[in-house]
This record gives sequence, C-alpha cells and structure tokens, in this order.
Amino acid sequence: MKVYAAEHIRNVALVGHSGSGKTQLAAAALFDAGMVNRLGKVDEGNTVTDFDEEEIARKHTLSSSVAFAERNRVKVNLIDTPGMANFLSDTRAAMRITDAAVVVVDAVAGAEVQTEKVWGTASELGVPCLVALNRLDRERASLERALASLREAFGREIVPIQLPIGEEKGFEGVIDLVAMKALRFTGGADEPTEAAIPDALAEAAGSARETLIEMVAEADDSLMEKFFEAGTLSQEELERGLRAAVGQRLIFPLVCTSALANVGVQPLLDAIVTYLPSAADRPLPAVERENGEAAAYDASADAAAAAFVWKTIADPFAGRITLFRVAAGTLTADQGIHNVTRDGAERLGGLALMQGKTQAAVERVNAGDLGAVTKLKDTQTSDTLGARDAAFVFPAIAFAEPVLSYAIEPKSRGDEEKISSSLQRLQEEDPTIRYERDPQTKQLLLSGQGQLHIEVTVAKLKRRFGVEVNLKLPRIPYRETITAATEAHGRHKKQTGGHGQFGDCKIRVEPLSRGQDFDFANEIFGGSIPRQFIPAVEKGIHEAREKGYLAGYPMVDFRVTLYDGQFHAVDSNEMSFKMAGRLAFRDAMSRARPTLLEPVMNVEVRAPSDFAGDLMGDLNGRRGRIGGMETRGASTVIKAQVPMAEMLTYEQQLTSATGGRGSYHMEFSHYEEVPAHIMQKVIAEAKAEKGEDEQDG
Repeated sequence: MKVYAAEHIRNVALVGHSGSGKTQLAAAALFDAGMVNRLGKVDEGNTVTDFDEEEIARKHTLSSSVAFAERNRVKVNLIDTPGMANFLSDTRAAMRITDAAVVVVDAVAGAEVQTEKVWGTASELGVPCLVALNRLDRERASLERALASLREAFGREIVPIQLPIGEEKGFEGVIDLVAMKALRFTGGADEPTEAAIPDALAEAAGSARETLIEMVAEADDSLMEKFFEAGTLSQEELERGLRAAVGQRLIFPLVCTSALANVGVQPLLDAIVTYLPSAADRPLPAVERENGEAAAYDASADAAAAAFVWKTIADPFAGRITLFRVAAGTLTADQGIHNVTRDGAERLGGLALMQGKTQAAVERVNAGDLGAVTKLKDTQTSDTLGARDAAFVFPAIAFAEPVLSYAIEPKSRGDEEKISSSLQRLQEEDPTIRYERDPQTKQLLLSGQGQLHIEVTVAKLKRRFGVEVNLKLPRIPYRETITAATEAHGRHKKQTGGHGQFGDCKIRVEPLSRGQDFDFANEIFGGSIPRQFIPAVEKGIHEAREKGYLAGYPMVDFRVTLYDGQFHAVDSNEMSFKMAGRLAFRDAMSRARPTLLEPVMNVEVRAPSDFAGDLMGDLNGRRGRIGGMETRGASTVIKAQVPMAEMLTYEQQLTSATGGRGSYHMEFSHYEEVPAHIMQKVIAEAKAEKGEDEQDG
C-alpha cells in the first residue's frame, strides 16, 4: 500500500441533505478510480461506504465512513457523512478533521434544510467548500434554478466552474469553464472524451467564464489590478487565483454531476485535487495543555508523532476500531504511544486504512492521512495520541446534547446486564446517546437526538449484540409535597402473647421552600421516647414519604418535628416506633393538603424567524411560559419554561411545523405545582397502573 506525503493528500467530507446522492457519488468516484470493479448502487445495497445493515435497509447513511481513491498521483480520502438531522453530529466530527467539504446538492431541490445546517458547520469550522450539483439527469433538474436557490441561501460566492451539456435524461457531459473544453461521458469508468464546446452553448460558456474570472480577480488585490489593466486574467493566473480563493473561502466552485449515471465524476475528482487544499495546507488546530490557548506545532512527517481520534466503531467481532488523523510525524505498526488526554500508555497493533468496512493493512500512516487501529485499551473519540510530554492537545469534538428520551425494557428477563454493557459500547461509537437509570422511576432511559436516532440505536442493540428491548415513553418523575402545616399522631400496638409491640409518637409537619427536600427535627424532652428509638421514628417517616401519599411519588419539601410520644418498658422496640412513624405520616397527610409537583424544563428553540409566531403559540399551548426571544441571523431563538410532561412528543411537532428546520435543547430547571385538573388525571393513572401491577403480581 502506497504512502503519501501530506501535500499529496486531500481529506474531503461529502456533506449535504439526505437523499442528495453523497453515497452514490462516493461509489462512482471509487469505481472511476479503479478501487472497485463495479459501480455500487444505494438501491442495491452494495456501496462501499453504506455497509451497515440498518443503512442498507433504510437506504440512508447513518454513520460516517471512510474510503480512499487515487487521482493524478494524489490520494483522496472521502468521508461519506449522514444527511439526516438526527445524525449530523457525526457529520460535524468528520468536518473537524477534513481539509475541505464537497457539499452535494440535489439539482431539483436546490438548497434544502440540512444543506443549510452543514453549510453553517463548514462556516463555523472555516472549512473550504466545493459544491457538487448532483442528479442533473433527473426530471426537472436545473442548474439555473438550483444555483439561484444556493446563492439566495449562501451568497454570490458560489460560482460554476462547469456547465452541463444536455438536460435531464439528456445530461451527457460538462463544459470545463477553466480549460474551456467539453467533456462527454459514456457512463462507464472510462475517462471522458474531450471535444470542442457545442455552438449552442458557446455564448453561455463565454459569459460564465467571464463571471468566474471577475470573481477570482475580486478575491485578490494584485489580480484585480491585472484584470483592470488587461480586461482578463491569464490561464495560469486564473487557476492559481481560483485555488487561493477557494482555500480562503472567498469562492465556492460548483461542478455538475450525476453519480448514478456516472457523469461528471472524474472532473469532480480533478477539481478536488486541483482546487481544494491539501492536508499540508490545513494542519489540525491545537491548544496548549496548560492554558487551553491556541498552540503552534510542527506538522511535518519528520516531527514527533501526534494524532487525533475522531471516531470509534464498536464492532462485535473486531472489538473497538479507532479512527484517527495523523496530525504530525508518522505512526507505525506495533509502536508504543501515549494517550495525552487520559495520561495512559497505548500500543498500536496493526495499522489500517479504511475502505468502507474493509481494513487495508499498512506499516505506517504519514502526517495528514487518515488511519485506523483496533483494540486500544482506553482510547476514545476526541482523544489526542502523542508523546508523553506533548505540550499540546487537539480540542475535543463538540457533540450535541440529547434532546429526547425513551424508557427501554428488555424483552427477556436475563438481558438487563447485557443491555448496559452493550449500550456502553454503542456510546463509545456514538457520543450523542446517553443511558442512565432514573433513581425515582427506576426506568432505564435511553436518550438521543430524536426518535429515529433512538430507533436506530435499538436496532443496533439487536443486530450487533443480540439484545431486544421495548421502547416506551418515560414516566414523568413527579413528586409530592404539602401545602399546610398540621399535627399528627401515630400509635402502633400489637399483643400476640409474650412480648408485644408498642410505639407511640406525635409529630408536627410544615411545608418547606422548593428544593429543601426533607428535614427531621427532634424536640423530645423528659424521655417520653427513649433516645435509641428516635432514629426508628425518622426511618419510618422516611420510608413512608418515599412511597408518597397521593400517587406513589416521593414526598419532598417538608419538615417533620417529633415532639412527644410514649413507650412501654417491655413491648417497645425499633420496629414498633418505625411503624408508629409511618402511621403518624399518613395521619398528617390526611390534613396537610398534599399536592403534586412536576419537573419544569428550560427550553431553547431555534428556527427560521418565519416560524416564530407559530412556535410561541405552540409552546403556550403546552403550558409554557415564554422567557424571551432573540434574533440570530435568519433564525429566532425562543427561550421558555415548559413542563416536562408537555415536551415528550415535541420533537415530532417541531420537525413537522418547521419542515425540519427547527431544533431545540432543554434541561431541568425546577419543580412546581401541577394544576388541579391535571393532578387528578395523574393520580387516577397512577392508581390504575398500581392496580395492574398488583394483578400482574
């Protein structure tokens, strides 16, 4: 396997809206480069980069995967990324370690929802972009309409460097506006046939080339002077200026393709090699270990080895597969290396290059290249590998926080432990999922980016680890409290022959402010209850409050004061006073006007400003209180406090209302009283559920 220098490597993420043809484009590129002997097709489930069973079944990419090809003695690493909203964190991770992005756009649809999101990520990360206008062979495909849509969304800097020859089913080639020649394709892996530009397209090509030259000149002051003097740029100035402008994100060149018909794919690879920056041009950003400030380092192949882990794959057979980019130096097989992030030693076994799911063994991986290694002990996504005394690390990838939770229950009783260990491995692969057991509801909660994300995770559990689970909406962790102070009496007396049982206590209960939980005070004087039995009273009350009074939820935010009682020298014991405490608690609750509390969430919704009014109305209908709104670009951010019970199905509603353009984040804020009409419904449901449980028991 050939080893490439960083200047001869292009690391490119294929990004865009779901269904724009990213996976098919990767398949065509690999076919045309001779990496595979047949053109894989998404519909047939035989592409290199969509190899997971769930991806093949759904015909959508759900996780980033790597493949590589060679073009003009340059290695092109292609990362095929998801385009569905629930999985865009994986796309972001890929863009963190690539030198450029190819934004794949459907020629019929133009700029779509996720196109906007990945474009925003590229802008935030400073990633140069090339636009591949794909599926030009489809009915109603149009360069003119799609380009207008893209420029409206992202600006006039999107400039075609190709024009299509033929329309819709007649799309058969492209005009290269830089070289000013026509390229016609047969649909096979053969190189296109060069020809003169058709007379019917000569005027359009000349005009488009003039626009391209003007944009290139505009991006560079020295070229602008030459343009004003000569009225044009030389061929060498155009090519050099275009590459520089693309690297600085001043121009986003557009090429024309049909991945399925295999038209325009070789020129796309040529554009990647010619105009997009190399791995040497864009070393990974690093920060000082001590203070977190930006750090400079030697990124050459001769420097000390350093690598960044951008993805982990949980393979049930190969174990943990760690994907990395070598930022500096060279990694070699069987090399010892230090995990700088976790301060632990690791040994690299066999190194590999990933071609989809296939691992091509290599002896070393140079600076700028992407590689993989199996069975590292402790290394996880976002870790830095390097020298023990390395002064810098690579910043961790910012993964999205979960927005939706479901309760999961095993279909087989013996699978509880297996669920936990399997989810831990899946979480290593996908840091955007969370799982935890709710201490109050006792449910195991699986949280993710949306319903589809959770369903895919459950499918992976079954397929990879043989664990089947049921999904249920989670129980709301309600709590109970009191709203009035009162006094109560509890007496436990039992005579069964011989020693009996006797415990008697008197208590006062009073409400506390929110968040105070439970307080127990002892005001016994004169020995009416011996000191050794007082903890038993507290324990009895504590056990009773955990089981609640109204609906079985824990009772919180109240104080109990033990102030009097009686004991029997022979019949009193700890159990008797624990029972007396329970009875006193229940007596108190009958007069302390108990009520239910519900968790209220801080919610932040972001969506295009056109939807703001409807979204605020919907949040109000969910018993939400709007806390404010602010404009960020073309979007509006709405801040509100909404009861958790009203947010369980919000993801589906938001997606439907905004056409997938909206997103939200929520976190716990506080507890507050449930309205009376809702409280009665919750109590009735709790009693019905308890009755079912008792019948099952």
